[in-house]
Amino acid sequence: MSPGSTAAGVAVDPAEVAKFDAVAHRFWDPEGEFKPLHALNPLRAAFVAGRCRLQGARAVDVGCGGGLLAEALTRSGAQMTAIDLSAAMIDVARLHAEGAGLSIDYRQQPAEALAAASGPTFDVVTCMEMLEHVPDPAVMLRTLAALLRPGGDLFVSTLNRTPKAFAVAIIGAEYLARLLPRGTHEYAKFIRPSEIAAAGRAAGLECLEIAGLHYNPVTGLCTLTRDPSVNYLVHLRKPGPAAG
Repeated sequence: MSPGSTAAGVAVDPAEVAKFDAVAHRFWDPEGEFKPLHALNPLRAAFVAGRCRLQGARAVDVGCGGGLLAEALTRSGAQMTAIDLSAAMIDVARLHAEGAGLSIDYRQQPAEALAAASGPTFDVVTCMEMLEHVPDPAVMLRTLAALLRPGGDLFVSTLNRTPKAFAVAIIGAEYLARLLPRGTHEYAKFIRPSEIAAAGRAAGLECLEIAGLHYNPVTGLCTLTRDPSVNYLVHLRKPGPAAG
């Protein structure tokens, strides 16, 4: 699990935002504490691209961090908006996108404010590695659903609340391998796939797929699996006509 995104809701713990502000300047170092995120990102981007049309689609990445996924989806043809509450992360994201010649609408803005301003206008919404950092994931899922047009696709990734996830993501990644800063995650905030599916249904979304994400810290390889016991991706859709 990587700390690549920060909470983008109104009722957020300021300590969570400060945590990512403090390390934003190292976000694009592929050998730094964001190394797992750099390894995971191509797989996450491919998961999204393989399940919806990105060329010309209006897309928003909620909790975008320094912009890894936003840049990848932009290169796949999406018209990207990307939001985060961390001012430092947004600054880093903007500078990197400018240097890469990419046009991305980065905003330091809560998801609720974007939903209130834009309404359900996005074809694709992504929210990666963020739900475990917000006080109420179900409320955030309702906000994400409010951003989606009918027929639109939502992709989220998070950590499962299992003993295996505690051992791998906290004990292993934070304390033994030191892949992540200590305190990045709180086990009590991890979310079971069944909870994501239930909250999605309550928000008017259909859960189409749950896939496990496996990261090998020795080889640096990432793979999709059928085992969501640690890190996993979820594809949800708002019922309605498919995006044109």
